[in-house]
Amino acid sequence: MPTFDIVVVGSGGGPDESDLSAYLLKPSDTEWWDGIIALDAGSGVGALNRILQHNPFLFNGSTTTTNNVDSPTNSTLAPHATLTALRIYSYIKSFLITHAHLDHITGLVLSAGSLSGARKRVYGLKDTLDSIASVFNDRLWPNLASYKQQDHDYKLLLSPLPSMPTEPTQLLPTLSVYTLPLSHGVSPHDPIQPVSSTAFLLQHIPTQQHLLFFGDVEPDSLSRTPSTRAVWSRAAPLIPHALPAVFIECSWPEERQDETLYGHLSPRHLVDELVVLATEVYMCRRRPKQGQLHNPPNPSLFNSGDHGEHENMMPTPIDLHGILKGLTIYITHCKTEFVNVGSQRPMRDVIVEQIRRLVRGRGLGAAVVPVTQGSLIHV
Repeated sequence: MPTFDIVVVGSGGGPDESDLSAYLLKPSDTEWWDGIIALDAGSGVGALNRILQHNPFLFNGSTTTTNNVDSPTNSTLAPHATLTALRIYSYIKSFLITHAHLDHITGLVLSAGSLSGARKRVYGLKDTLDSIASVFNDRLWPNLASYKQQDHDYKLLLSPLPSMPTEPTQLLPTLSVYTLPLSHGVSPHDPIQPVSSTAFLLQHIPTQQHLLFFGDVEPDSLSRTPSTRAVWSRAAPLIPHALPAVFIECSWPEERQDETLYGHLSPRHLVDELVVLATEVYMCRRRPKQGQLHNPPNPSLFNSGDHGEHENMMPTPIDLHGILKGLTIYITHCKTEFVNVGSQRPMRDVIVEQIRRLVRGRGLGAAVVPVTQGSLIHV
C-alpha cells in the first residue's frame, strides 16, 4: 500500500514557464480535501487548470499504474464529482519552499491574493522566507505575507524552519518534516556567498514511512560548502524499507560542462552522489543496530566535516552492487531545450536515459523514473 500521493503540477526547471517545480502531496490514507502540502510552487493554479482540462478526474483516482505513476484514465467517481483547480488549491494547508528562486515560487506569489480557505503557512529556511517576503513589498507585488501570527489579514503566514532540527515540524495530523540544508552553488556576482536550498524529509507519523524531496542542489565535489553527504547520512538508515523514494533534480544532460552547471546536477554528478548514498547505506548496515528507523536525526549528521570512520569502512564496487535495490529515484527539474524541438526527444528523456545507463554501470540497483507534469505518483 502506498503512503503518499503526489500530483505533479510542474516538474521542469525552466525556461518553459508553464512547467515549473510544483507538487501537491497528501497521505494516501486521507482525502485531498482533508489537507494538502504543496512542495514548491513554481507553477500554480493556471497549470493545474490546464492539467485538469485533459484529465478532469486526476484527483478522483485512476485505474492503471506504471512505476507507481498513474496515467490519465477513467475515474471511479462520477463526472459531477470532479474538482476545480481553485478548489484543490483551497485545500492546501502549507507550502514547503526549498528556496526562493522564481521557478520555485512564482505560482505562490501570483495566486496569493486569490486562494480561498484558511490562511496558508509558508515553511522554509529563514533566508528563503526573507527572500519571499521581499517580493511582497507593495511594489513588485502587494504585501500579502507576514511573519506575525496575529496578522490575519495577510494571506500567507511565513513560518521559518530550523536548519538543523532534532525534532520534526508537524504539518498535518499524520505528516511531519525534517529540514536538511543544501548548497545551490554561489552567487555569480559574489562567489564567496553560497546560495542556500533545502531537502525535505517527509515522515508519515503512523507508519514511520518517509519520502525525501530535494530542492536545487550542486554536487559536493564542486561545492565550496558541501552538504549532500549529510543528507545521505540521514537517509541511509531508512533505505529502502522506510524510505523507498527520493525526488532529486538533474537539470542538465551529460554534455554540460562543470563550469556552466550553475549549482545544479548533471547525470554523472547525480550518479556520483548516489554512490555516496550507497556507501552510506553500506556503512550503516555494518554498524550495530540501535533502532535507527525510529530515532530522531542526530545533529552530528548535519556536520559533513567529520567522516573519519568512513576511511576505515570504504566499500568496494562489489560491496555496493544492488545495495539501492528497492529505492526509486524520481528525476525532477530537467531544463527544457528549445533548439530544434521538432526533431528532438524531450530533454527529460535524454537525461533519464543517461542516468539509467550510469546507474546500471555502477550496479547500484536503484530504479530511475522521470517525473512528468500532470502525473499522479504513489509512494
